[in-house]
Amino acid sequence: MLTVAASIAFITVEPSRSITSGYQWNNVSIGGGGYVTGIYLHPLERDLAYIRTDIGGFYRWNSLEKRWIPLTDHFGLYQSNYYGGEALALDPKDPNVIYIATGKYTSSWAGLGTIFKSTNQGQTWSKLKIDLLMGGNESKRWTGERLGVNPFDSKIIFFGSRLDGLWKSMDAGETWNKVSSFPGIPDVKIGIAGILFSKKDSGLVYANAYGEGIYQSTDTGVTWSKIAGSPLQVNRMVLDSNGGLYITHASGVSKYANGAWSNITPTNTKAISFNGISIDPSDSNHVLITYDQYSQSNNYYRVFESTNGGTTWQQKSHFLNHQVTWWPDWYFGSATSAIEFDPKITGKVWLTDWFGTWQTDNINANQPVWSNYEKGHEEVVSFALISPPKGAILLSGMADVDGFNHNQKLDAYPSTGLGTSTGLWFQDTYSIAYGESDPLRMVRVGGNRWNNTYTGATSTDGGHTWKQFSSFPQNTMPLRVAMSATNANLFVAIASEGQPIRTTNGGASWSVVSGLPNGPKGPWYWGQPLAADKVNGNSFYYYRDGKVYRSRNGGASFSIVNSSFPNEGWSMLKTVPGVSNEVWISLNWNGLYRSTDGGMKFAKIAWVERAYLFAFGKPQTGSTVPALYVYGKIIGMGEGIFRSLDRGQTWTKISAPLNPIGNDPNVMEASRQQFGLVFVGTNGRGIYYGTPN
Repeated sequence: MLTVAASIAFITVEPSRSITSGYQWNNVSIGGGGYVTGIYLHPLERDLAYIRTDIGGFYRWNSLEKRWIPLTDHFGLYQSNYYGGEALALDPKDPNVIYIATGKYTSSWAGLGTIFKSTNQGQTWSKLKIDLLMGGNESKRWTGERLGVNPFDSKIIFFGSRLDGLWKSMDAGETWNKVSSFPGIPDVKIGIAGILFSKKDSGLVYANAYGEGIYQSTDTGVTWSKIAGSPLQVNRMVLDSNGGLYITHASGVSKYANGAWSNITPTNTKAISFNGISIDPSDSNHVLITYDQYSQSNNYYRVFESTNGGTTWQQKSHFLNHQVTWWPDWYFGSATSAIEFDPKITGKVWLTDWFGTWQTDNINANQPVWSNYEKGHEEVVSFALISPPKGAILLSGMADVDGFNHNQKLDAYPSTGLGTSTGLWFQDTYSIAYGESDPLRMVRVGGNRWNNTYTGATSTDGGHTWKQFSSFPQNTMPLRVAMSATNANLFVAIASEGQPIRTTNGGASWSVVSGLPNGPKGPWYWGQPLAADKVNGNSFYYYRDGKVYRSRNGGASFSIVNSSFPNEGWSMLKTVPGVSNEVWISLNWNGLYRSTDGGMKFAKIAWVERAYLFAFGKPQTGSTVPALYVYGKIIGMGEGIFRSLDRGQTWTKISAPLNPIGNDPNVMEASRQQFGLVFVGTNGRGIYYGTPN
């Protein structure tokens, strides 16, 4: 096996100092696709609604345009954790004031979460002095609500944390103190999952210590006592106008009134656990509940209605008015998180679930019409993007929703998912590749995490239709795939913690690739270590643990050609259109490198201090040099997104200061058809595209 030490040279041309972006950034229209974990309607202002999401931040409703306005897109890469929606609370006395608790994960590597306050409906935010581990994307994120504002005194706020107990502010969030008198010992992973103030009795507040039951205080949290007989695993709590407490929990639905509990669980269903619950503000006997996440035994009935305070229940059928055409009917009410009556419009109800937000204007109808309004709410997680030189402008591989052929305008919803039209739907598509000599020939790999089955498919028409591989190794999760530049039946795939494999007959049979290490652990792996040469159909390249590998025999075997790189886990390897043997590697804070001899020697691109993501796109008119895009940091120009038209000698900053695309960006691609068009996929805010103004 040949091992060659890297030769590193430094380009010393100073970059351009232009900081004028001249770019406009927008979301590629996909339509929701992520978990909306709460809906909040202000009691004083009509149509003032907010949603929180598990990994996509927070939004406010624009009723005139029927569009969700993102409120937290200003968080940059270092603040990616803040896109996790742990909680949201409105000041019931002031429609302008809103609080959000942010943080995706409680693991120490994620960093601390915090609480922000806005006094202008989320246009700007102030960080409050409370920093705790939060888990907006962790267990029971669909329950609530952890954050509450006292309706009698808006200066008093409670926050129930996952790991650090109950917290209280007496000055509208300026300062916070832990409530040492709270005796509850909730589940260690979930904590205090709900805070509920009474609107009837000053001083009365409830706290849901998940796993232990409900506590109440009659002196605004100075002292607490557990309510005897409380169900243990409580999901959500609401109060009727008479002070009756309704709760949904793992064993059904219960009501607490006059010092006693009663079981009001529906009997006409196989479901046991319920979650979403709401009481009609104009009729306290009118109650709606929904299934919990794991209790959806009936795909048609997702909502239960009672008109007598829970004594009896009826399953509500529905009619769906899809605004997002690719959504299947079963998305409605899938893992419902919240259902809420509109306090200002009689009969109007909102519902949020695993994929987005729904509303009906007349819940009282025998068959309410529910519409899914998703404009502005983009929450999918991207694995792969390609922009071939002909055919569709963009194809995407996604988590949970397969992926899409964006053959329409980027501001229009896809008509179907990648595999929907041919019945070849994957939960996840991890990678897509095309043949350089025939870009309509494509391959994609993915599968279903829910039953641990993985495979792939090929296309001969640019990704409009797909044919599944006739065989694929069992118990193999394919993470990345690369197709030969000249032979569309030849492609190489790396597998999660397994040996790389290849096929020479379009997936009919497979053989093990020699000379490469086992692949990284999937599926939540974002590197792009594998690429095919864009001219030589027998050449493939791979990077791992500081080493560059190359194959000259169609991927049958690889050998190390360079072993002097830093060992960087966050890495991307790409080849250059129209040029053989040209290989580029980005190594995050270790910079960006170029080879023109098939990986034997590399030159480090000077002034690129950080190369987090990069991509090649169509050259500008009159040039043959591909446009180079970098998400990272250029010395003297700061951090952001940059474009170079001369292989990295000079740079122009093209990112938008108020929208840094900071929610864990994980893949970058540039158009081969349109100069200047570049795409950035994220971990919960969908795909962004930038175009020159």
